[in-house]
Amino acid sequence: MAFRINHLHLKTPDPKKTADFYVEYTGAKIAKETTRPDGGKSYRLDLHGVELNVTQFLDDQQLDQFMGLEHVAIDTNNFDGEVNKIKAAGVKILEERVLPDGRRVCFFEGPQGVRLEFLEWK
Repeated sequence: MAFRINHLHLKTPDPKKTADFYVEYTGAKIAKETTRPDGGKSYRLDLHGVELNVTQFLDDQQLDQFMGLEHVAIDTNNFDGEVNKIKAAGVKILEERVLPDGRRVCFFEGPQGVRLEFLEWK
């Protein structure tokens, strides 16, 4: 079983302004800029080895969204096993879905309500 941090996700009303803040004041680099189907921009930043996703609210996400640090995403090469493990332990599952690239994700609640996400590592 292997894990690694995939990304931290920041949600903001102005992704460009937020990305520029991290570039200017923290030394982050813009690794990728994406135009979403609705025309909005999202950014993948490299903050000294930690990847930050910076987006507005996502139309296809069913789970309630909020501004700020929204969740910690963790890749796993044993997606089914890890999701079954947390379900068996009674961990609160918030949402499961398939991303446009075919990877499965599972959002779940950690201690003190921290949102965590397992991503299928392909």
